[in-house]
Amino acid sequence: MHQAVIAATGLHTPDQSISNTELVDAFNNYVERFNAANAAAIEAGEVQALAPSSPEFIEKASGIKSRFVIDKAGILDPDVMRPNIPERPNDQISVLAEIAVEAARQAIARWGKPASEIDAVICAASNMQRAYPAMAIEVQQALGIGGFAFDMNVACSSATFGIKTAADFIASGSARAVLMVNPEICSGHLNFRDRDSHFIFGDVATAVIVERADLAPPSGEGAGWEILGTRLKTQFSNNIRNNFGFLNRAAPEGVGAPDKLFVQEGRKVFREVVPMVSEMILEHATDIGVDPTGLKRMWLHQANINMNEMIGRRVLGRDPAPGENVIILDEYANTSSAGSIIAFHKTCDDFAAGETGLICSFGAGYSAGTVFVRKR
Repeated sequence: MHQAVIAATGLHTPDQSISNTELVDAFNNYVERFNAANAAAIEAGEVQALAPSSPEFIEKASGIKSRFVIDKAGILDPDVMRPNIPERPNDQISVLAEIAVEAARQAIARWGKPASEIDAVICAASNMQRAYPAMAIEVQQALGIGGFAFDMNVACSSATFGIKTAADFIASGSARAVLMVNPEICSGHLNFRDRDSHFIFGDVATAVIVERADLAPPSGEGAGWEILGTRLKTQFSNNIRNNFGFLNRAAPEGVGAPDKLFVQEGRKVFREVVPMVSEMILEHATDIGVDPTGLKRMWLHQANINMNEMIGRRVLGRDPAPGENVIILDEYANTSSAGSIIAFHKTCDDFAAGETGLICSFGAGYSAGTVFVRKR
């Protein structure tokens, strides 16, 4: 059995960003048009008038101030209100693979070894561009990696499930190193006409290289992070759902229905997921002999600032000190599987050898994953 380490990470951020003010201006323009066009039906009680939004509402509800996106113009056009991402011919790299490759190249450069030493690629994400061929195999080809590759989707928990899978491949001897990528174009499945959720998501791509510990430097630069333990959990729930898929073609009249995009019962999710994740973290820490109150940093899934703050308090047994419970929601919004990896990537360089942290994700399914790490 081989010990696995997180050897390097990468982050690709789109060059376009939308502030809350810009998003609200577009949404409220749509609301005014809808209410004016349906004034008679609204007056008669046949149609529910739409309520406007505000930047203050969004920040209080979520902690989000802005988000990066692949296409800003389409989202902010009240006549469109979705990203305009043209289809590419099959002989060109797909947009999801393209951003995954950008993040992967950063990770490989930080790793300092050739891509040929990677034996497997996992594309772990919520928003797959197609059913097949696997996005991971396209990324594998673009980077000149041998071995094998496959896709996996566990919604917002995909990255921790991917790290666990990569660590298991390392442990069994199936691979020397595994590249795990999380390309998330979340704006493609978001209903920008829904006041309660139109602000939630952003677009991004992250990458993680998991390597055999005996092949990594034992200390110093490049030593990486020892994976102390990984744990996964799923529990079925309809409270976060997206019904879009290839079977929708059999009923084209339903393709535009709200449940073909992201839908959630936010209050139910909060009440049910916070205790589930908090208890899972504490139980996992106890089982592997880690004192949760001694964690230097927590890199949680960036779902909602109120959820993250409550989980942080329950795990640490107190209000987290500045920097202990990393929040990047304000700049990136919810980026599904990539959120905890962004947080880790941007705030892990100050760790000293022996200090511990937690990467944790949670989301639709319900699903949750914990990865305790220690700086080597």
